[in-house]
Formats: sequence, structure tokens, C-alpha cells
Amino acid sequence: MGIETEEKKQPKTFGVLLCAEDSDFVKKTYGGYFGVFSGLLAEEGEDWRLYRAVRGELPRGDEIDQFDGFVVTGSCSDAHGNDAWILNLVDLLKNLVEKQKKVLGICFGHQILCRALGGKTGRAKAWDLGITCIHPSPSTLRLLSSLNIPPHLPVIECHRDEVWELPPQAEAMAQSEKTGIEMFRYGGHIMGIQGHPEYSKDILLNLVDRLLQRNLIQNFHAEAAKSSLNVKDPDRESWKRLCKSFLKGTLPL
Repeated sequence: MGIETEEKKQPKTFGVLLCAEDSDFVKKTYGGYFGVFSGLLAEEGEDWRLYRAVRGELPRGDEIDQFDGFVVTGSCSDAHGNDAWILNLVDLLKNLVEKQKKVLGICFGHQILCRALGGKTGRAKAWDLGITCIHPSPSTLRLLSSLNIPPHLPVIECHRDEVWELPPQAEAMAQSEKTGIEMFRYGGHIMGIQGHPEYSKDILLNLVDRLLQRNLIQNFHAEAAKSSLNVKDPDRESWKRLCKSFLKGTLPL
């Protein structure tokens, strides 16, 4: 009598390419930004790994095939900058694109993906701080119909750079009153989101205070951002469904 053996199913593996240093607040409250992202996206049985890209830590070429997908985070740096770690990240992203790995870019990650694919980024006309309502395009809503994504999608924003020009063959997915390209996709394996689906209100409030202390924003920016938090809430559940479905390969792109 033969004995049948089942191959043990390998857990899905994802990498977080952290492009900012953890603030004291985020470390104390969430265990760092890695904890913020894994709290939003990770599921039981998955293997999530941290690479501090801002310090030059990136997966080696021979490690990439182990991964099912990557998340590129926000940053205090400019996606159009030429610091060594940024250029190394761009090279890695080009490699991931070639290998058709799933990559989700958030804020700076959205912009650096655009750059790696041949698009253009730069300074926006003004800061976008607080809760902004973005509007997915009709074709995006049809694409995401199985996720019940609403036509008006509030998200926390914190950026003064933006995508100026989409890469060739990329498709804009959403816009807002302030930003023309709030989301884009490239094929079925690359997605950029300008806003911060992973942020909670307390993260934004702490960040606004730190930006104000460093004179990177003015009082009216801070007041407007804080006021927006009293008007509406970010639709974290819709964003969670969207990001997880894309990253885990259940979204029919």
C-alpha cells in the first residue's frame, strides 16, 4: 500500500522596502512602520520581511525569486532625488518590474515606481495634508467592482511631490481636486497610490506636529490638516481590501 505525501504549501512571502526612518511615536505605538504595514496587509501564515531601503538594505538579486510581492513605503526624501540609496532602489524596482513581481507603492513609493518605469515626478503646487477624497475613474470602478469600492474614497495624504507624467503604458486609476494622478497601474503587477492607506489619524497628527516644528509647513497647513480629520474619516476598510487584493493576486487586473 503506497503512502501518499502532500507537499507542504509554502507560505507567501512579502517584503517591505522601508524608505523612511521610524519616528519615536510610530516605534512606541506600532513597533515601527513595518508594524503599521504588516498590520494592514499581513495575514496568518504569511512571511513578511523588512528591508530598510533608506539605509541601503535591499534584497539581493538571488533572493528576489523567494518573494510574492513588495511594498515600497513613504519617505521624507524626494523620489526625483539622486541619493545613492534612491538610485539603488530604482535599479531594484526595474528588476522587479522585469520579473513581474507584485509591487505596491505608497506615496514616495508611488512616485519612485513612476520614475523607475520612465515617468516623471516633481514638486506639487502645494502640500496635500489631511484627509482627501479621491475619485477612481469609471474604468477603475468597473475593474474593482468585486471589492465594492465606492466612487468617493477618502484617504490620508501627506505629500508635496507628485507624479507629473505617467510612464509609457501605465494607466491612471484615480484623481483628486489637488492631484491629477492619485493612483496608477502598470500591467497587472505594479500599482501606485499617492495617499496613505496605512495611516491612522494619530500617525498623521504626530507627523503634522513634527513638520511644523521643523518649519517644513506653516500653521495654516497644520490647522487645515487637523480640521479635515474632523470632517470625515479615511475609508480604511476599502483601502485595505484594495491593497490586499492587489498584492495577493486576487484582483483581476
